[in-house]
Amino acid sequence: MSENSTFPGEKIASIEEYEAGHNTFDDGDMVRASTIGEIDMNKTTRVASVNHPKLLSIPKAGDVIVGNVAAVMSSMIAVSIDYINGKPTTSKVECVCGTRNLRIRNVALVNDIVTLKIISHINGTIHAAINEPELGILHTKCRKCGGRVVSMRDAIKCTDCSWIDERKLSKNFGKLDFVSLRE
Repeated sequence: MSENSTFPGEKIASIEEYEAGHNTFDDGDMVRASTIGEIDMNKTTRVASVNHPKLLSIPKAGDVIVGNVAAVMSSMIAVSIDYINGKPTTSKVECVCGTRNLRIRNVALVNDIVTLKIISHINGTIHAAINEPELGILHTKCRKCGGRVVSMRDAIKCTDCSWIDERKLSKNFGKLDFVSLRE
């Protein structure tokens, strides 16, 4: 590798000298690389970027993602990102979504398919929101028997065992057109 190469997390520049650009993030003190690649320091715009031979799909603030819930904690969920703005991604980055402000006991469960909106990148972590009507669970199964579920206003009901569970459903829940297949 050349002298101009970098690895994820390596310091590239001070935030007093340069702003974080493509494939970099601001950790509050330094601009750091978020991927392997060649450092690009634009001296006229004062932006530090990392050029990666393969384009990684890292969502930006405002992007809508579809992903699989990887972990559920008391006040947040972690989601593995599969689609960014309807386009598939293979980078398998994760984002976190706070659920503390929602008055639902089970916002989502592991392996649910959800849609979220990216709100920020802070300290190398991608943060998302689930509070809009089109955001929430797109597909899930019964937590008791694993059967098919149907929506009942703000809850779901299993067609096999009749278990009723509360979730944060998207207004697109049950529609399978949220995936754009590769051609």
